[in-house]
Amino acid sequence: MFVVELTYTVDIATIDKFLVEHRLWLDTMYQANHFLCSGPQNPRSGGIIIALTKSKDELQQILANDPFSINKVADYRIIEFDPIKHHAAIAKLIG
Repeated sequence: MFVVELTYTVDIATIDKFLVEHRLWLDTMYQANHFLCSGPQNPRSGGIIIALTKSKDELQQILANDPFSINKVADYRIIEFDPIKHHAAIAKLIG
């Protein structure tokens, strides 16, 4: 499992220009079962994605197609972890 921290590299007005595209891209990632949850940070300096991909390489390829990445408006930090302890509600998702 992976935590992806996005950090915006431009002002919010520029981010907002790509927000609809970004959210549509997120929808396709949820449909493909790549992501568990996502959302903006508070304060809004970036976002967080919890990813269920099989490998970091696969996740990097997926993130390269994010409109935020394509338009170079965010940086990504990927943290891999092993969810040894978890809520029963997500047990089937993390296998």
